[in-house]
Amino acid sequence: MRKTLFLLLSLSFLSAPLQAIENDSLAADSAAMDSLIQDFMAQMSAYKEFKDSLDNSLQFENGQVNLQNGLATLNVPDQLMYLDTRQASQVLTEVWNNPPQSTLIGMMIPKGTSVLDDSTYAILISYEQEGYVDDEDAEDLDYDELLETMQEDAMTSNPERSQLGYPTIEIIGWASPPYYDSQSKKLHWAKELSFDGDSEHTLNYNVRILGRRGYLELNFIGGLYLLDQIKKDMPAILKSVEFNSGNQYGDFDPDIDEVAAYGIGGLIAGKVLAKAGFFALILKFWKIIAVGAVGLFAGLRRFLGGKKKEEEQNQIEEPKSEDKAE
Repeated sequence: MRKTLFLLLSLSFLSAPLQAIENDSLAADSAAMDSLIQDFMAQMSAYKEFKDSLDNSLQFENGQVNLQNGLATLNVPDQLMYLDTRQASQVLTEVWNNPPQSTLIGMMIPKGTSVLDDSTYAILISYEQEGYVDDEDAEDLDYDELLETMQEDAMTSNPERSQLGYPTIEIIGWASPPYYDSQSKKLHWAKELSFDGDSEHTLNYNVRILGRRGYLELNFIGGLYLLDQIKKDMPAILKSVEFNSGNQYGDFDPDIDEVAAYGIGGLIAGKVLAKAGFFALILKFWKIIAVGAVGLFAGLRRFLGGKKKEEEQNQIEEPKSEDKAE
C-alpha cells in the first residue's frame, strides 16, 4: 500500500502544469501547493472508493473447493481465500489489465488482503492438459545448465515481446532452485526476473502438480521481497491441492492416455516465456497506477456491470416461485 500511495503522489506532481514546476517560487506559493495537495487527496479518495467497491463485490470461498468439475480438490489453506474462475478472470483482465488466460481455474490471496494490495502475493491456479509428464529425467537434471538455457531463450524472445508491446525480460537467476517430490508428484521453483523499465526485480514462483493427463499450475504473482513469506506458506499450499481419483498420476494408462512431449526439465524451461498467461507476471500495480482514477472507475464499471447483466439474465431465465428464497 505504501508503494501505491507513493506512486499516486508522484503522479500528482508529474501531472502539474510544467510552468508551475519550472517556477522557482512554487515552494512559497501556498495556493499552488494547496492545489497539488487537493489533487492528491482527490486521487486518494477515488482510489479508496474504487478499492472498497471492488473488495465488497468479490465473493471469496474457504474450505473445500471442487476444481474443474471434479478434476481436483482444493482445501483452501487457513491463511488464504479463493476466487472462482469467473471472478479470477475478471480480476486478471479488467482490474489488473493483463491478457486473458484460457486455462485459468481460480485464484487465491491471503486473508485480510485485497487484489489491489501490493504488499502481498496472489496465486493463479490453472490446468494444462498436455499429456502425462514422464518424470524419469528428474534425478539427472543439471539446474545450472537449465538456467543458462532459459536465460538464452528469454533474450531470444525479447524482440517478439517488444513488438507485442510488452517489456523485455531478463532472468537474473534462481530465487529458489527447482525441487521435485517424486512421491507427491509436485514440483516447485522460483525465478528472479527483471523487466525493462522497472528498477525492482520480480518474483516468478511456480508450482506444478502432475496428473494423469496434464498438470495443475500454481503461479505466484508478487515482488521479490515476498519470497520469504511465500516459502513460509508453501508447505500448506502444497498440501492443499490434489487430483481426484481417476485423474491422479498413478492412474495413467499407457494404452489410452497421451504422453507429454517433455519431462520435468521441459516443464521447468518449456513454453513458459512464450505463453500469454506469463505476462500476468508483470506487476499488476504498474497497470493500476498508470490508468489513474478515471481508468480505475471504468474498470470497476465493467466489472460490476458484467455481474449485474449476468444476474439480470439469470432472473429472466429462472422461473418465478413463491417458495424461492429471498
